Amino acid sequence: MVDDSADLRLRAVVEFAQVLATAQSPRAAVRAAARRARLALDASFTAISAWERETGRLRVLVNDGDLAPGEEPEPADESYSVHDFPEIAEILHGTWAAGGEPHAWVETADGTGTGTSTGTAPGSSWGRTAALRRRGRGSCVVAPIVVHGRAWGELYVARGIGEPAFGRKDADFATVLAALIASGIAQTERLAEVQRLAFTDPLTGLGNRRAVDARLDEALERHRADGTVVSLVVCDLNGLKTVNDRLGHAVGDRLLERFGSLLSLCGAMLPGSLAARLGGDEFCIVAVGVDPADVVAAADELCLRAAELEVGEGVACGVASTGGTIGAVRSARRLFRLADAAQYRAKALRAEHPVVAGQEGPDDPVVRLADSPPAHPASERRSLRGHHP
Repeated sequence: MVDDSADLRLRAVVEFAQVLATAQSPRAAVRAAARRARLALDASFTAISAWERETGRLRVLVNDGDLAPGEEPEPADESYSVHDFPEIAEILHGTWAAGGEPHAWVETADGTGTGTSTGTAPGSSWGRTAALRRRGRGSCVVAPIVVHGRAWGELYVARGIGEPAFGRKDADFATVLAALIASGIAQTERLAEVQRLAFTDPLTGLGNRRAVDARLDEALERHRADGTVVSLVVCDLNGLKTVNDRLGHAVGDRLLERFGSLLSLCGAMLPGSLAARLGGDEFCIVAVGVDPADVVAAADELCLRAAELEVGEGVACGVASTGGTIGAVRSARRLFRLADAAQYRAKALRAEHPVVAGQEGPDDPVVRLADSPPAHPASERRSLRGHHP
């Protein structure tokens, strides 16, 4: 029997809010919220779905509790047409838009429901009633989730056949839980956006230097642990200063954006790679667990495409991978110096293809350059990086 005491539900609300406050991502918030909502409402099953407006579908993000055949805890592709659940649009763009609040409602397998506490019932949804019967559930409570003043999705909580049906008080409580879920999602979305901005180059939308350092540190730790191959492509976009001086910085920015798109395109040839802008006219690709030959092929494709840009003078690319003839590479600093030296040599030779560290054997000039970088005059625009972690 459900205990509807105010004290128990108040305690559940406090615990619910505390759990959501510790979530580090929208996905984690949704996962925690589904479980807590099921426990708080003494239910057997909970699902949280997001409304995808562009496709007109409710996409299930998480299922928790007693799953029916075909249901998965975090389904890859479980969605339903909103056309089958018109109450979503009716409640949120009817009752709510008219000045009310998005309240939850109850539906049962026999087609009856409690409506909302405002007295405006969505009416029994054929889709939900059929779903209840098909999955052996007796009743459900549905609570809209509204984030930033906009319909985001729904909380769906169900009990099995033979269990006490949900009532009006349950719907009111579910409304409170949905509001807490909305708050948790909004908080984690803001956190995710801050994190995204912290690791994203604002001009090109690629990863930034911070993202590269984090990925390389993680990748080299894997390499030291199990030998996973880590490759780095370092690129220097030729002719940017000339473009800026002759055509203006707006054109130079467009060149950077266009090259960034090419880098992303070629990086997509390497599953799981990170394409990034290090700063100024310098870019890179970090590839983990990819055949070094495929990395060189992607870099070659990048060189060919960059040479066809309307402005600029192509790109100089250097490639370095752990293992092979270059000797042990145990740190991100070492890998960066090798790739940077290869890029430096490609620029000096005006090479149309990438230069690969170690391709000329143990006495490769790129390896010598990485080990003993030349002294550069003060007027030199750039030198080999030696400050990478």
